[in-house]
Amino acid sequence: MKGLILAAGYGTRLYPYIKDTPKPLLDVAGQPIIDYLLADVQGLPDLDKVTVVSNEKFYDHFCRWARDQKGRSFEIKVISDGTSSPENRLGSIGDIIFALDAEKIVDDVLVLGGDNLFDFGLKEFVTFAQSKSPAVSLGLYDIGQIEEATKFGVAAVDANKKIISFEEKPKKPKSSLIAMCCYFLPRESLATVKRYQQQTNKADKAGEYIKWLSEQTDVYGFKFQGTWYDIGSIESYQDAQMVFKLKKQKERKIP
Repeated sequence: MKGLILAAGYGTRLYPYIKDTPKPLLDVAGQPIIDYLLADVQGLPDLDKVTVVSNEKFYDHFCRWARDQKGRSFEIKVISDGTSSPENRLGSIGDIIFALDAEKIVDDVLVLGGDNLFDFGLKEFVTFAQSKSPAVSLGLYDIGQIEEATKFGVAAVDANKKIISFEEKPKKPKSSLIAMCCYFLPRESLATVKRYQQQTNKADKAGEYIKWLSEQTDVYGFKFQGTWYDIGSIESYQDAQMVFKLKKQKERKIP
């Protein structure tokens, strides 16, 4: 199994924090966001490599970060998608396709957004997803507020956890159950990503791919429990700082 961290965004909504630092390398409670992601995948069975997709602007930042990584159970590789500004970025689907081609990936792939921050592991999700293979599975999270769900893909699942509806950033969400940027793509499904781009000529939002795919075949959703942030704004970044600092303080007090 291969891991893929999407880290090629430019984070314009996070200026001035992100002007000279990519979102995944922003510090939260003493460590960069991407370190939390690596901790979440550490020890996953069969995971032998994690590829970080950067843009050209921040490529050197990630290379310096990667050189300091020690004691991981998997190889870490940083690649640049060659883009230099928000205007020519490839988008999440474009970067997935770029990485699959550049690294010649033919294994199962666990895809994570580099601005995801959460306090739960991924082992249970991977086990669930493998049980649904060759179908694609994605991580779901109840964000708790309908108005907040308008910023995300909103999903509904049946008793078997199959996606029965998916709306990308709806104006009137049916629920607060939203899709995280957390996807398990079995090796048999990888060709569907390219087919989606070819048929729709879209490469920006992975949620649109999930909607398209779920209307053609089975796609499954796994609901996570715990704390999750999508670091997409200054407000969410500041909230995450506060919550994760408190978590670390409590952990230090536990004997």
